[in-house]
Amino acid sequence: MASTCLRPLLRYRSFAILFLTPLLLLPLPVTVQTRVCLQYLNDTNMLFMGGLIVAISVEQWNLHKRIALRVLLILGVKPALLMLGFMIVTAFLSMWISNTATTAMMVPIVQAVLDQMDNTEHDVTMMEQGTGQTNTVIELEEKSASDLPSVHVISNGQVPDDPRSSEERKMRKRVCKGMTLCVCYAASIGGTATLTGTGPNIVLKGQMNQLYPNNNDIVNFASWFGFAFPNMILMLVLAWFWLQCSFMGLNFKKSWGCGTERTAKEKAACDVLKAEMKKLGPISYAEFNVLLMFVLLVLLWFTRHPGFVKGWATRLFPRGEKFITDSAPAVFVALLLFILPANKPEFTGCKASVSDPEQTEKDIKKTFLSAPLLDWNVVQRKMPWSIVLLLGGGFALADASANSGLSAWLGHQMTPLGSIPPWAIATVLSLIIAVFTECTSNVATATLFLPVFSSMATSVKIHPLYVMLPCTLSASFAFMLPVATPPNAIVFSYGHIRVLDMVKTGIVMNIIGVLCVTLAINTWGRSMFELDTFPAWANTTANQ
Repeated sequence: MASTCLRPLLRYRSFAILFLTPLLLLPLPVTVQTRVCLQYLNDTNMLFMGGLIVAISVEQWNLHKRIALRVLLILGVKPALLMLGFMIVTAFLSMWISNTATTAMMVPIVQAVLDQMDNTEHDVTMMEQGTGQTNTVIELEEKSASDLPSVHVISNGQVPDDPRSSEERKMRKRVCKGMTLCVCYAASIGGTATLTGTGPNIVLKGQMNQLYPNNNDIVNFASWFGFAFPNMILMLVLAWFWLQCSFMGLNFKKSWGCGTERTAKEKAACDVLKAEMKKLGPISYAEFNVLLMFVLLVLLWFTRHPGFVKGWATRLFPRGEKFITDSAPAVFVALLLFILPANKPEFTGCKASVSDPEQTEKDIKKTFLSAPLLDWNVVQRKMPWSIVLLLGGGFALADASANSGLSAWLGHQMTPLGSIPPWAIATVLSLIIAVFTECTSNVATATLFLPVFSSMATSVKIHPLYVMLPCTLSASFAFMLPVATPPNAIVFSYGHIRVLDMVKTGIVMNIIGVLCVTLAINTWGRSMFELDTFPAWANTTANQ
């Protein structure tokens, strides 16, 4: 009797394992006296890993693809709107998931749309040529025999070359180049908008906490978003305008379709997007849960310490604004993804069914919760562990440079720069970083240069963020070479563009990026971070 009553409890074993395991392991940190290298597992690394785990769950359940297709269907398929739609979707997704994953997901969609548009245009052209040839033969048969030379030409089946065909082929190539380049550029631009969007942003956060531990959490998710998101919008609009001018021209009637009906190519592109959307089917229970977790994480980040009012960290915990950082919500939501089920839980009673013993046996074997939204095997396979180690190594290097006095020495060597206006220093250094990041990874560039620029800013008594912010953003401006960043390499692998195409377009993109960052740091960035004054926390750190 007792065994019969206890057997249904086996269905709840996942709950027991979930809650009992951490309780049993709690004494370990006290009993085992071992030291962990904090630089590899600090607050910034935990923020990065938590954000990446949430991004992996979005990729795992194809939520990013559903968002992309829905936005593209809303914006429309006119050439200019289609490019703008691709850029908006790519930039938005790159704010939350990796630039590489976003590009790898978007480029096949772009390719499918372009292929369908080309196939439709070819079919329409063949139909028009066939109709024209038939009509010409009928007209010639009604003519007199004096027109034999013309009849001979038609009888050979030769159709005069259309002088517009070569121009149309060139135009199609330009459209393919523009549509594919816009994806990799938008991915790099979009990643700059959020603190977890790309590696250099995380490096800045970690370096600020490492070099200036009393900085009052000046760089957090909300403050970074308030500064970088308007800059991202400005860059995205200018990049779209530049790509339009370079590859599609400024024919507004043709590009925007003002007052014109939808062409066969545009209908074909729309059909492709609808077909891809249909393949996804209705939103699943797992997708809905992942979407809720994603929205919850964003809300927790924005409301933790908004600045103009007390956030939930301060209201719920004493001195919460200091001890509850952006990594806490990230890890909390990441843990929930390993707990919440991917399917709806099935609630069954504990009483056994006498009439159907086989069904009772099946119910006992079932677990109360289905498989979770995320499991460790997926995370282990998709997590960029090399970046996590690179971040930890960079923080360890910064700590060693500060403790050994190397950073102070380098900063002292740069004191002659104090005679140059701060905006000029920031602009020149941003240009140097934008060029340097074309040859090295953006994370390595930020890790190498930010501690040096921090020491230089402290030596010449300017706000460290005046130099560090624009240089961090410039580390993501890898627009010129296929090897500069993975999104560029993915786009280049499809064969539509040459290296020279990317170089010529990327030079202007780098200039646009540096100009936008210079504008941002000297307008709204100046007031947000009080860049006109040298902060006390930087002065105190320098004198220690």
